[in-house]
Amino acid sequence: MSAMKKDAGDLKVFNKMESEVRSYCRSFEAVFDKARNAKIWDIEGREYIDFFAGAGALNYGHNNPAIRSRLVDYLLEDGVTHSLDMATKAKETFLKRFTASILQPRGLDYKIMFPGPTGTNSVESAMKIARKVTGRRTIVCFTNAFHGMSLGSLAATGNAFKRKGAGVDLPNTSFMPYDGYFGDGVNTVEMLDKYLDDPGSGFDLPAAIILETVQGEGGLNVASTEWLKQIQALCLARDILLIVDDVQMGCGRTGTFFSFEEAGLNPDIVCLSKSIGGYGLPMALTLIKPEYDLWHPGEHNGTFRGNNLGFVAAAEALAYWESGTFEKELADKAKRIEDALNGLIMAHPEAKAHKKGKGLIQGISFDEPKLAGQLSAAAFKRGVIMETSGPHDEVAKLMPPLTIETSVLEQGLAILKDSFEEIIQLECVEALV
Repeated sequence: MSAMKKDAGDLKVFNKMESEVRSYCRSFEAVFDKARNAKIWDIEGREYIDFFAGAGALNYGHNNPAIRSRLVDYLLEDGVTHSLDMATKAKETFLKRFTASILQPRGLDYKIMFPGPTGTNSVESAMKIARKVTGRRTIVCFTNAFHGMSLGSLAATGNAFKRKGAGVDLPNTSFMPYDGYFGDGVNTVEMLDKYLDDPGSGFDLPAAIILETVQGEGGLNVASTEWLKQIQALCLARDILLIVDDVQMGCGRTGTFFSFEEAGLNPDIVCLSKSIGGYGLPMALTLIKPEYDLWHPGEHNGTFRGNNLGFVAAAEALAYWESGTFEKELADKAKRIEDALNGLIMAHPEAKAHKKGKGLIQGISFDEPKLAGQLSAAAFKRGVIMETSGPHDEVAKLMPPLTIETSVLEQGLAILKDSFEEIIQLECVEALV
């Protein structure tokens, strides 16, 4: 066992007893014990800065004190924890606060559905209701999309490795090129429009178009405002439902609560999970325009739709969005990240790297994909947790909690700089050998 593994704690139990399907623990070889906001400590007491945030499930940080206090009070009051989809006070509180704090100020009108408490279940429910409403089967999705690992949402996911794991055909979806897939000179909305116009294209009128405004797992690809508006216009003109998958990009990750606010979209269906649970607790929402809420009772069922601890935490987390100051703080942090990444890239043109993403999900894309993994590994050795994304794992991705202290963010960015310079220097040395 290497010194790093030994220092991180004994991993034998996990290696022996846990399924080979585990993945993140292979990148971060440590046994973690405690966490607070943007920092985690392993059982040896080593401190790490978290630039991963539970893949976007911890936007409000680890063990957020205000949310934790409310959860503890609720438990000590013998509050209901599990309730299927029965009415509870905790659910009522969340519904009222979400409507008053999030939907109404943005002029949005949705029925709120609680599917199973995962992002993929929200996507499954969105695709099902779109098919039910329109009577059509096909869902249009995009290159490099990621929508989940269950069969329906996996059918709309582009990654070949993940699709192969299904073991069966993944039907009833049609892939189109995402914004910028062929470069700036090709408008892929016009391409889709042409397919739909041409009776000889073999392209069926779809029930819905599903998209991420920023493709997180796909490599931090950011759709332009104009492209998103054109997609919405196409949907309106052709009676196609627009589904925005905001599972990872929602709850403030791009700088506004919903990632589509900057583009002024009004999607027919919105999928939320991950940080909507407030405390890393399993929870998901499917927001449906009232006229499309055509479910029969129990038609999309699930045992854990009534996660009342999730309702309690989620309601408390909404306080961040009620004063108007949180978005300003996010803009400042996003600018710090952007400046740091651009500075590194400009200082080292030999790295052949590019900045991608927006808000508090940004990263460095390398022409040589292996460098992204090397950067993440080098950062981990120095005490920063970050991951890679993209079809070739070519993007080193920063996704810290939105609540990260500015000083901790700057500390993490300084470590990233040292790690970047180390791997670029090693790459240059190897090239000379």
